[in-house]
Amino acid sequence: MNRIKLHVRKGDNVEVISGNFKGSSGKVLEVIARKERVLIEGVRMIKKHLKKSQDNPQGKIAEREGPIHISNVKVLERGEKAAAKGRGKKNATKEKASRSKGSKEKEAKEE
Repeated sequence: MNRIKLHVRKGDNVEVISGNFKGSSGKVLEVIARKERVLIEGVRMIKKHLKKSQDNPQGKIAEREGPIHISNVKVLERGEKAAAKGRGKKNATKEKASRSKGSKEKEAKEE
């Protein structure tokens, strides 16, 4: 199964750039990669009618976030976990390169 690459990750702060909720922003709660949709905190609130149950003897109308297509969203700020994930390989190669330059300069000074 192929992994789908998306520009948005859980925990990012995003802004809706098109559609009915244009201009609103919030934190990404969930990314549904298979459907290319995201749930954003406080955006596209929908009402879900719940049947009577032991938890809700009267039944209830619950409000929750509805999904928005990922193409209608732009990243404003990376979340802490998402930023940490993205740093891994790129910075590691830069550090190795800078270490090798530094060691060459030290050797030249010692001679």
